[in-house]
Amino acid sequence: MAVTENTKRRVCMNLNGVTGMLIATVLLLSILVGLTMWDIQVQQQQATNYYDPAPIVGSLDNVKAQSTDNAKFAFQPAK
Repeated sequence: MAVTENTKRRVCMNLNGVTGMLIATVLLLSILVGLTMWDIQVQQQQATNYYDPAPIVGSLDNVKAQSTDNAKFAFQPAK
């Protein structure tokens, strides 16, 4: 009995070759575009919310090593 090669091609989930490469490329480019748009949106929102070091640098002379009053010199939440 001779062994024969299976020549039936099942194309249901067969994504190799050029088709698979094109799908992977389009998927990666769409992820890149989505992340870039998200990055631009975050940068535009945070452009008006700049860092203000005044509450921290204002008066560090009064900060003691072990004190509960140090909380007022810590980072303040954004307004």
